[in-house]
Amino acid sequence: MRADTRNICLINYGSNPAIVLGISGKKEVAPLPLIKRFSGGGTVVVDENTIFITFIFNKIDLDIPADPKAIMEWTEVIYSQVFPLFKLLDNDYVIGDKKFGGNAQYIKKDRWLHHTSFLWDYNPKYMEMLSMPEKMPPYRHGRSHLDFITPLKERFLHKQEIGEALKKVLRGYFNVLLYEETLLPPSRQSTQLI
Repeated sequence: MRADTRNICLINYGSNPAIVLGISGKKEVAPLPLIKRFSGGGTVVVDENTIFITFIFNKIDLDIPADPKAIMEWTEVIYSQVFPLFKLLDNDYVIGDKKFGGNAQYIKKDRWLHHTSFLWDYNPKYMEMLSMPEKMPPYRHGRSHLDFITPLKERFLHKQEIGEALKKVLRGYFNVLLYEETLLPPSRQSTQLI
């Protein structure tokens, strides 16, 4: 975001189990490590079954306003070509009326970032660690986390299919260059373990 000027899409598969708090998330006692990210967004649980996708763009290089609603609408166009039956509903990525990805954004003067934690699968015990959010979209109808989410493994055979489908879609819009992680420049670390 800060150490590079290229437009980038990062795709990562899995992590150690942790609870990730948005910038305004409150520190709580938890049986998993707590990570506080620099961007907004709600609290999510991540583990080896999470797929992380992050877009980092220069404002001048994409013909949309750099505001949260416009960025979400742009991702809707992209992701509707990746995920069957996908829709954007109250800023959530859903299939039917079940959420399958949590997202967050960070917008600065000349660049923006949009990242999503997609649920390939999930551990019900981890989901039960999350408290009910104070603010809920109307379509949630007060449902528990387990009744509100759906895994992508029911729609794809392998996690990597999602990354490959996304690359194919992006090639329709951009000149895509693939980099291995070791070829990317070092970045400033502002996500912190608490």
